[in-house]
Amino acid sequence: MKFLFVIYLAATIGAFVAAYISLPFWRAFCRRIGLVDDPGHRKIHESAMPLAGSFAVLTGMFAPLLLGGLAMHLNFHGLETIQEKLNYGLNRRAIELGAIILGALGIVLLGLLDDKYELRPMTKFGGQLLVAGLVAVAGVRITLFVHSLVFSYAITILWILTVINALNFMDNMNGLCGGLGAIGTGSFALIAANNGHYLVALLGFLASGALLGFLPHNYPKATAFLGDAGSHLVGYLLAVMAILPHFYTPLRPRVWAVFIPLLVLVVPLADLVWVVILRWRMGKPFYVGDTNHLSHRLVRRGLSQSKAVLIIWLLAAAAGALSFLLILL
Repeated sequence: MKFLFVIYLAATIGAFVAAYISLPFWRAFCRRIGLVDDPGHRKIHESAMPLAGSFAVLTGMFAPLLLGGLAMHLNFHGLETIQEKLNYGLNRRAIELGAIILGALGIVLLGLLDDKYELRPMTKFGGQLLVAGLVAVAGVRITLFVHSLVFSYAITILWILTVINALNFMDNMNGLCGGLGAIGTGSFALIAANNGHYLVALLGFLASGALLGFLPHNYPKATAFLGDAGSHLVGYLLAVMAILPHFYTPLRPRVWAVFIPLLVLVVPLADLVWVVILRWRMGKPFYVGDTNHLSHRLVRRGLSQSKAVLIIWLLAAAAGALSFLLILL
């Protein structure tokens, strides 16, 4: 277990460093190709902001994987144990892992197209649906203990779409979406590590480290944004990470297997439910943005944007800590 802790720590630090040092390159790249968020309605930045977050996060996740794969390929001394454990996980979940990676790239591409060309809502929804369907077909599915394949597909796709859009909605202040993503993926990684799901835990620590590496460039003052590509990626990673670990054991009530992942994501999900209900009551389409999110309401109560974001982070961290404690019971 001590050896695995070192690997998890190395993955987190490696992802952090890779994301952090690659961001300036991606920022320049986005400026060069015109992938920027211009100032405008409901936007507080005064100059064009590079939408480089998704590139940095992907770099943070994949660079340590490539280096780790190379190290194991060269048979570095001391890596035999982790190689054996990861190979076992890869042999069992190779198709699922391939679909998850392909889905991550697909959801980022969809977000990039939206950032560049402002896709119509139904076009964007269709792309999200395609990615969610791919993941479900590959076997990454929710069952809720209902023995129905149709139900499993439906609830899985609904879950992925919901979480993607919940995080997309919460990308409304510097650091908010990225911080929630880091806290959520870190919480799921700890739960997976405790349950002995080494591959799932490694994925979670890589995602959390990469998002933490992006945050210094985005909070409290931003030099780059996640954009739709980045917020879609954060939501996608959280949705998948909520499905992969096995939360149920015979020693716990079945309802806990449903409650624990919901608890980890209670902040973005509650915010989503609130704004959708409010927009419906106001007769507005649910996908049309406004300033009724929790973050906006905290600011209207007199907090600065950075303090409002910090409070929401603390709420999410408390929920994540509580979910981990419940796993230990």
